[in-house]
Amino acid sequence: MKIIKVKNPAEGAQKAFDIYQDALNHGVKVLGLATGATPIALYEKLSDSTLDFSNVTSINLDEYLGLDGNNEQSYRYFMNQHLFNKKPFKKSYVPNGISENHEAMAVQYDQIISENPIDLQLLGIGRNGHIGFNEPGTPFTSTTHVVNLTQSTIDANARFFENESDVPTQAISMGIASVMTAKNILLLAYGADKADAVAATVNGPITEQVPASVLQNHKNVTIIIDEAAAMKL
Repeated sequence: MKIIKVKNPAEGAQKAFDIYQDALNHGVKVLGLATGATPIALYEKLSDSTLDFSNVTSINLDEYLGLDGNNEQSYRYFMNQHLFNKKPFKKSYVPNGISENHEAMAVQYDQIISENPIDLQLLGIGRNGHIGFNEPGTPFTSTTHVVNLTQSTIDANARFFENESDVPTQAISMGIASVMTAKNILLLAYGADKADAVAATVNGPITEQVPASVLQNHKNVTIIIDEAAAMKL
């Protein structure tokens, strides 16, 4: 596990961009992507760059259930706005939040991952240590699945919605085992509110109560953290 400490999120975005540029220069074919506030600065740098993604496939971690891709709060919409509209990929997979059969769609999504092995998976981390929407207690053996979101995650996401009652309570997410199939993993974490989760991920016991702690078992993990997120290491 490689830890890169930076002064602030802007410097972190540049370090992450350098990793992506190197990956593209070395012929990476499949990128696992994430949403949320943390990767926005990275996506801006990728969008403004000369990097070419036309031969690259992307596979997103998760999506809210009940939101279609035209909903401004859906993760498909987020990715279109922040990256895909500016940098088209060969193919961009995001889970279908309005599929008629979520369980069947989850199986299909794992098949997509199997057919397109992820070279570099981008992750954020929740204050409770979740990665994707894999909340504490999610088995490390989990594959893509429907998730009932915890109240802490709903509260964290509420700032993006006009009313808390509008915040989805379920999502579909790559499972922890799905994430761990990636050849390389890059986790970004900024801010003091992530310090406990970062410390538990890096130095704590490997436990399903801290989903990100499983990354200690992966051979190629890079974590970029700012000074605030690193304060408890």
